[in-house]
Amino acid sequence: MKWLRDHMWLRKISLFLLDLMLITLSVYLSMELRFEMYIPSRHAQTMMNALPVIWIAYMGCYVVGGVYQIMWRYAGVRDTARLCLLSAVACAITLAANQFLSLGLFRGVLILVALIGTIAIGGIRMLWRVCSKDRIPGGLGDARPVMIVGAGEAGAYAVNICNKNPKQMGRPVLLVDDAPSKQGLRIQNVPVRGKTEDIPRLAARYGIHDIIVAIPSLGNGGRMQSILELCNQARCHTRILSEPADPASGEGMPFIRELNVSDFLSRDEIELDTEAIAGYLTGKTVMVTGGGGSIGSEICRQIMRFKPKLLIIFEIYENCAYELEYELRQKYGAGCPVTTLIGSIRDRQRLDEVFDQYHPEVVFHAAAHKHVPLMERSPAEAIKNNVFGTRNLLASASEHGVERLVQLSTDKAVNPTNVMGATKRITEMLIQRYGEKTAMKCMAVRFGNVLGSHGSVIPLMEAQIRKGGPVTVTHPDIVRYFMTIPEAAQLVLQAGGIAKSGSIFVLDMGEPVRIMDLAQKLIRAYGYEPNVDMPIKIIGLRPGEKLYEELLMDSERDKMTKTAHRKIFVANVDRVDDAQFEHMMATLEEVVDKNDERAVEAIAEVVPTYHPWKDKKPEAAKAVG
Repeated sequence: MKWLRDHMWLRKISLFLLDLMLITLSVYLSMELRFEMYIPSRHAQTMMNALPVIWIAYMGCYVVGGVYQIMWRYAGVRDTARLCLLSAVACAITLAANQFLSLGLFRGVLILVALIGTIAIGGIRMLWRVCSKDRIPGGLGDARPVMIVGAGEAGAYAVNICNKNPKQMGRPVLLVDDAPSKQGLRIQNVPVRGKTEDIPRLAARYGIHDIIVAIPSLGNGGRMQSILELCNQARCHTRILSEPADPASGEGMPFIRELNVSDFLSRDEIELDTEAIAGYLTGKTVMVTGGGGSIGSEICRQIMRFKPKLLIIFEIYENCAYELEYELRQKYGAGCPVTTLIGSIRDRQRLDEVFDQYHPEVVFHAAAHKHVPLMERSPAEAIKNNVFGTRNLLASASEHGVERLVQLSTDKAVNPTNVMGATKRITEMLIQRYGEKTAMKCMAVRFGNVLGSHGSVIPLMEAQIRKGGPVTVTHPDIVRYFMTIPEAAQLVLQAGGIAKSGSIFVLDMGEPVRIMDLAQKLIRAYGYEPNVDMPIKIIGLRPGEKLYEELLMDSERDKMTKTAHRKIFVANVDRVDDAQFEHMMATLEEVVDKNDERAVEAIAEVVPTYHPWKDKKPEAAKAVG
């Protein structure tokens, strides 16, 4: 069979001769049925005389219609429909020939020839596909058994992908779906054997290794969470069928990806006031500092949806910025209004040069040193970049007529225990001051951890799992607020449309999540059992880290007000007077020359709610029992 498959011309000739024989047999059977299994001699002669015309009609249609170009081992509904359509055309041709060339055959016989011939030709090909043991290199004996959740169009797509790539994707054994009407049906010979509530039981019964969730319409709502929990109980490697990142563009195909922790977060879809966002972005020159970073780059992607006049990616690290510009030009065309400028917010002269040349009207400030442990070792660098870099940007922007500046802040600025959070709290004070003292609308947006950002805990855990473990967690009780990168970027854009200068906006982060729970779910999503197949180790809190984060200080909690958007609130933060502000800046300027305790002490003097993280010996690494 393999030899025949490798010689395509011989394969085509063999199929052609087989079809010719089947059409001939169909003519004979049709005549037998017409005459109740006894063909009179004169009609037998008529049949023999008409055979060449029937051969020419059918084989001609099949050749011209490309039947012999089809790879039947991968054939689907469209290929079968093509065979049926071509047989119908051939039948019409024979009916016309019978009428005008006086072939002498009955019309019912010619119709029966089309039906029997199509069934015979299609059936032989399907039988070959089912019975051929070497139709896929290596066979299917060692392919992993797969359960597919969802017996709709997405489920059928997933079955097809698995059948084409069994070595990589696994072999589909069964589907589950909650629709009663689908129970007992088959998709490409894969049966629907139960409902989603039966996932653990069916996984155990059929020895399922992988589960593919193929219901893209569920999003990340509560229903998806319950299905993923059932998959976790089954202790199977779980993947998910995702739609293209931008389905509105009509580009791309659905793809099967690994499950990530964002799939475990039950988050409602964000409802954006697109008119408010478009009102201050469309047709404007927009600048994003730190535009190549994980959050900054997503803000750039979201901005492009609103058709700015020009998008400026301002970044000190050229590689990420270049890749983002290339991505945007690939998506929006070579004429995409985007430019990448290399520079640092520490360099006031470079900022003035950019503002003089491009005159941005809106600025999103995402550039900052964000890694908590690193800033504990280099506090003066955090002051230079986060504090004085932000002051440089605010000063240059206000002097060059920028209409609106939005700064990204963090929940770590609330009662900070680390240098990074304390310096971000100072930048919030800067935003308040420039919002009050200048015509520029200034605002800060405070939110928690972002899933998938550089240095975040989730990519680290996934890398540890892929290496065979152990998965490290700093403390068994540590909790964090989480948000996806697109969600954070969209809400930042939305907050930028709220014209309350000097405000500190707080995003609704949902319920805090226990990191230990996330680690266990992620391990199970890869098909392992925590502390059985994959160990979890407690390594102790890192420098500057605390068990829980807060989005509001005690003094802000009672004064918090709502905005027009249900996920954005305003924190009424205490104001800083001019004399106090000048003293703060002078205090910090005195300590930026050296990364020592003086820098930490100066920050503590400026931020009364800052409680420096004392050097503690991390808890001895141990396994969680």
